[in-house]
Amino acid sequence: MLEIIKAILYGIVEGITEWLPVSSTGHLILVEELLPFRDTSEGFFDMFDVVIQLGAILAVVILFWKQIWPFALTKAEREAEGRQGISAWFKKDIWILWGKILISCIPAVIIGLLFDDVFDALFYNPPSVAVALIVFGIAFIVVESRNKKREPSVTELSQITVRLAFLIGIFQVLAAIFPGTSRSGATIVGALLIGVSRTCAAEYTFILAIPVMFGASLLKLVKFGFAFTGTELAVLLVGSVTAFVVSLFALRFLISYVRKHDFKIFGWYRIVLGIIVLLYFTFVR
Repeated sequence: MLEIIKAILYGIVEGITEWLPVSSTGHLILVEELLPFRDTSEGFFDMFDVVIQLGAILAVVILFWKQIWPFALTKAEREAEGRQGISAWFKKDIWILWGKILISCIPAVIIGLLFDDVFDALFYNPPSVAVALIVFGIAFIVVESRNKKREPSVTELSQITVRLAFLIGIFQVLAAIFPGTSRSGATIVGALLIGVSRTCAAEYTFILAIPVMFGASLLKLVKFGFAFTGTELAVLLVGSVTAFVVSLFALRFLISYVRKHDFKIFGWYRIVLGIIVLLYFTFVR
């Protein structure tokens, strides 16, 4: 029962921090330090803190269903567009969007498959995470200050070109290399730099998370294996379900927030958290 309670707390932290650009990894490292799992096998947590994201992915799928489902399955939708035949079953604009999403995934897929273990060994540690938190916190503040008097050139998902999609994918790679960067943080900062509006950058980041996080979770599951103990399976399921429920609220909050506010508050928060992580693991642990 104690492990289940811990899983719920992990799920709450994951559901909140996965979508806010504050680094779920940095927060989960702190939670693991304070409330580590006791009845699990070696390597379980490294798998758990990635696979728990599957719950968060499901929240995106539900909230953005109309924007991501590429099939026109209803008669009303087919008649509204005046289309007949097999082409009436496909939404061209959404297929194009998914094509751009896949292009954004290419850099992360290449880096992840080739160097995932290397980067985990080099950078998956509290000092590296703390530095990434601080550096990207500063980046948010600098980028938002730079963009304060600039009008974004891209305000709709349909305006994101293949070139911009690939550039956003390159920024996303930073999160794959440096834990603590925040996948959403890296892609949003990158999108803002190349002229994408906050709202559009956030929405694209959320949709981009679906294949990226699913692929990362699958990779971790394969590496860990599927021989879970009863406790491990229960912890994983409870954590994922909790992350799903909390993500529904976190996503709605962020979508509403970015329409009226910038990301500077998250930058300052990252800097403070990074300093706390550095101090804790330098002087306390």
